[in-house]
Amino acid sequence: MLNHYSFWKNAMLLCILVIAAIYALPNLFPEDPSVQISHDSGELPTSLQAQVEAVLTQNKLDKKGIEVTESQQLLVRFSDTDTQLIVADELKSALDSQHIVALNLATAVPGWLRSLNASPMSLGLDLRGGVHFLLQVDVAAALVKALDRYEGEFRTALRNKKIRYVSVSHDGVGLVVKFRDQENLQASLAELKDNFRADLDFIEVDSEKGFDLRIDFKAAAKQELQTFAVQQNTTTLRKRVNELGVAEPVIQRQGLDRIVVQLPGVQDTTQAKNILGATATLEFRMVDEQADAFAAKQSGQVPIGDKLYYERDGNPVLLKRKPKLEGEYITDASSGIDQDSAGPAVFINLDGEGARKFRKITGDNIKRLMAVVFIENKTDYYKDDNGVLQTRTRKVEEVINIARIQDELSHRFQITGLDSTREARNLALLLRAGALAAPMSIIEERTVGPSLGQQNIDQGKRSVILGMILVMIFMVVYYRVFGIVANIALVVNLLLIIAILSMIPGATLTLPGIAGIVLTVGMAVDANVLIFERIREELRNGNSPQASIHSGYAKALSTIADANVTTLIAAIVLFTFGTGPIKGFAVTLSIGIMCSMLTAIMGTRAIVNLIYGNKKAPKLAI
Repeated sequence: MLNHYSFWKNAMLLCILVIAAIYALPNLFPEDPSVQISHDSGELPTSLQAQVEAVLTQNKLDKKGIEVTESQQLLVRFSDTDTQLIVADELKSALDSQHIVALNLATAVPGWLRSLNASPMSLGLDLRGGVHFLLQVDVAAALVKALDRYEGEFRTALRNKKIRYVSVSHDGVGLVVKFRDQENLQASLAELKDNFRADLDFIEVDSEKGFDLRIDFKAAAKQELQTFAVQQNTTTLRKRVNELGVAEPVIQRQGLDRIVVQLPGVQDTTQAKNILGATATLEFRMVDEQADAFAAKQSGQVPIGDKLYYERDGNPVLLKRKPKLEGEYITDASSGIDQDSAGPAVFINLDGEGARKFRKITGDNIKRLMAVVFIENKTDYYKDDNGVLQTRTRKVEEVINIARIQDELSHRFQITGLDSTREARNLALLLRAGALAAPMSIIEERTVGPSLGQQNIDQGKRSVILGMILVMIFMVVYYRVFGIVANIALVVNLLLIIAILSMIPGATLTLPGIAGIVLTVGMAVDANVLIFERIREELRNGNSPQASIHSGYAKALSTIADANVTTLIAAIVLFTFGTGPIKGFAVTLSIGIMCSMLTAIMGTRAIVNLIYGNKKAPKLAI
């Protein structure tokens, strides 16, 4: 009896090994600490690289390399994080507010590996350093906000149909419309049901002072409203963090009403809080066509009731001080192409109250000019008298469009005059994410320094290496040649874990994840111990070496499967019910268990077959 694997099994194992080696290889190329510079317009100024070089020369700082990325960002690479942080501070104070300076860890993986979509493992905040926030969303406030909107829409609907009512109010749970007679209540019920039946329940309530109509949200609508509030806030935070320029941020929902924000590389929690509290909106103002804006700019005397603004080309324009409509009525915005001019445009939707106001404003001002003012809060950087980098928030108001009103507009219209489709997309996203759907509060906050993150990485590496060395020494001493086989499987097992973590989109290695790998190293040889002890037992019973190998693997399989499946179930439970760090531990443990099943059973069997399989009566070194 000889032990052989069929060709397809050996070929499969070899293919797995080659693929694992390729996708684990990028982890051998450490990332370069870098500073990433982008521009609000989406296009980098031609003089930017010279400005950066001048700052480096002035401060006697060396760079490792400088390049322009495909996404139109200037990337400056350095050899250490200390230089990176100094350069980032210098550039923030040297460049104007239209430039976004961000810390980054730029990949040093060769191009041929990147062409195969091979990239290193993504490291968590506890390994890279940065700030962590856990935000609580006030979903009850989102319900109140929706009730306020419905309250205004109900008033408008009843007024348009000339239905007489006493009052419309809400108690934070539902709306109450009061009437003096049953006739108006029934007319109101019919009108409101036609327009709002999908989301609301209508209940007639007996009242001593008149006739009341109670309107409550349906359970599904209330749940959808709360879910939307968390999703909208998540989108808002993601856009604001992108404006900060943080590379690879983590912004994700946790549970029903919480959002996790992790900003790698950011060490200033005050700065991060300022960014998370930023906002953006639009205002629609009438243009004062009778006054001379250039004269007002030169003299500094602005007519009463006007305010001096500037267009994007720098031309002054006088707008009425009181806005006709504000961005709070915007419910949605999307980018597209204007059919008339074939230029970029932003399509805006207003709620019921906003549509009513805008219809009246545009109807009363046909053939007059109206301006769209974009308002945004921006963070500027400067150095104080002691040379310490400080931040300040300023309000930026910019006229992005002036157009003559040709017709009465309602709940949907478009804004043109934008420079590019990218700007149109950014504006639409800003408008959608400009305001929070519900208030939020920070309930957890922590900062991890880059040196502590590197220390965690170094300690994690040492623990994995030390654990492997001790296990490998034991296996070689106790099982001799078979121990060497188990050690090869152990190295391949670790290679597979690293490759899979590198290949899974969104997978992040954290400190608990490293703990899972260390545990897997110890568990990976358990299966081999069971197999090898079974082989020794078969040899003691007088079986031939080849029969002992066959029986050892066959009879130990059920025990190995039972042990690993129960651990895998525990890991799945941890992943299902655990939070971030526990999930990281569960993921690496699960991957390690599945990889160890492959390497310990099929991998070691293939090597043992290669060594002893062709010999009729080999002497097993076990």
